[in-house]
Amino acid sequence: MTRTLTVLGLSLLASLAGLHAQSEEAEQDFESWRERYELGPGDVINFAYYGRPELDRPGIRIAPDGTVSYLQATNVNINGLTIDEARRLFDERLASYFRNPRVIITPEEIGSKRYSIMGKVVKRGVYTLDRPLTLIEAVARAGGMEVGLFEQNTVELADMERSFIVRGDTRLDVNFQKLFLKGDMAQNIGIEPNDYIYFASNVTNQYYVFGAVGQPGVQSFTPNATVVTALSRRLGYDPKAWIHRVIVVRGSLTNPEVFEVNVADILTGRTPDFRLQPKDIVYVADRPTAELEELADAAIRAFITSAAVNFVNIHTPHIINN
Repeated sequence: MTRTLTVLGLSLLASLAGLHAQSEEAEQDFESWRERYELGPGDVINFAYYGRPELDRPGIRIAPDGTVSYLQATNVNINGLTIDEARRLFDERLASYFRNPRVIITPEEIGSKRYSIMGKVVKRGVYTLDRPLTLIEAVARAGGMEVGLFEQNTVELADMERSFIVRGDTRLDVNFQKLFLKGDMAQNIGIEPNDYIYFASNVTNQYYVFGAVGQPGVQSFTPNATVVTALSRRLGYDPKAWIHRVIVVRGSLTNPEVFEVNVADILTGRTPDFRLQPKDIVYVADRPTAELEELADAAIRAFITSAAVNFVNIHTPHIINN
């Protein structure tokens, strides 16, 4: 169990380590599985040989290494191939044993395409993408949003402004608030294999400190929290830190409010300290030449990576046990 948890956490961390900011239109340069379905580990396929029903082999599951065997063609790697490409490969492999072989491959069960949905949903976990699915349908499959009681009223526990979807190394430009609170169906994108969907908590009382500090991470919010106290609680800033331009990101991930704070002026008494609010992201740059937008993207990237990895570390044992 411990090893499984470690592998899952490291895998997620590795996948998010190269995360960069989203483009305005979230255009992807890959071919969707809707246009090109590629076979992979976990898929179940049926083999048949044209005119030879005695050679039928139904229900063959592709092995974890992407290989499958049929007749004399053993351990053939078809991972990433379409059904037609796999069929031609088996025709080639069997040509030494049969005259003009004609292999027929049909899918029986889709198991290789998966996506993850975590955070404040009822049934979080990894799901099989066995049919075309939209973001709303993925949330519905997960049982919808978690709810709680606040002042005797039922409220959703998800923070739409801080929720996100990551595809590969890109955070998609999807406005969860517009989709789930305002019904903007233009935000209801199709889910692709390996998408990671995360619904942040709306009841957290924390802020986040990242970048060139002694101990980047999450900090519990206390009254009168400021940028200087935040840096102190995270073991100060690195010698390479550019404290003349510390960034505070506040509000929505898609349209954040960004503040520049000169910590050097605060420490010398030239300007007052900057008051923080719950959910603020404090980011200390290690170079002075970066643009403000670039620094804000770096802060949001650090928040997404931290949110995803922390959630896996805390909740993965529960998910595995269930």
